[in-house]
Amino acid sequence: MDTDQLIKTLAADNSHRARPVGFVLMLALLAAAPVSLVMFFGELGFRPDIMTAMRNPFFDLKFAVTLALAVSAIAVSLHLSRPEASLRGFGWYLFIPAGLLVAGISGEMMMPQRMPMMTRLVGNNSKICMTAIPLLSLPLLAAALIGLRHGAPARPAVAGAIAGMLSAGFAATLYASHCTDDSPLFVATWYTVATALVTAIGALAGSKMLKYYAGSFCCCMRWKRSTCCAVEGRSRS
Repeated sequence: MDTDQLIKTLAADNSHRARPVGFVLMLALLAAAPVSLVMFFGELGFRPDIMTAMRNPFFDLKFAVTLALAVSAIAVSLHLSRPEASLRGFGWYLFIPAGLLVAGISGEMMMPQRMPMMTRLVGNNSKICMTAIPLLSLPLLAAALIGLRHGAPARPAVAGAIAGMLSAGFAATLYASHCTDDSPLFVATWYTVATALVTAIGALAGSKMLKYYAGSFCCCMRWKRSTCCAVEGRSRS
């Protein structure tokens, strides 16, 4: 049997339609979320003064920043799951949380302060932050990588890094409800360092877990996507 006939046979045998990457990613994250929640409530929990803290705009800003990171990273991840995609036109999404932080720091600087800047930057929970966010991210990162395996990222390490960002964003959202350091300076420093660590882990894991799909770029550019996916699905099994 020649190659063209083999492709046609495999395509015809592909009776089920592949689920969209976004749908699989959502299911994977929903499945992993309870694990992170159990870890959070088992070891940390909400800060004791959370009801009072909600009246502090800088407490609310933490959630705006972390959720903006998670949502932006999801959008970029779904874009990068296509074989012909690059960061061009989508990378700016990742600057949204940075812009919120800059606005928050600027606002804090214009207000009268009771604590020196270095005290606000270092805070009281930097070590916990550096540990909790990466640990809470791990189940979500694994889920995100599993979801992205249903796509065909041309650059698996980059896709893995963005998956690390989205998982860190959700994990940091959980941790923000425990953290008593509300200064945007603290968030910009320690949340960023913790996120960078998860991003690096995601890049390393993505380069391994998503590597198979990098090869699908040439395939999908050579043949129609449906035929290509049929061949890939069969070869994977």
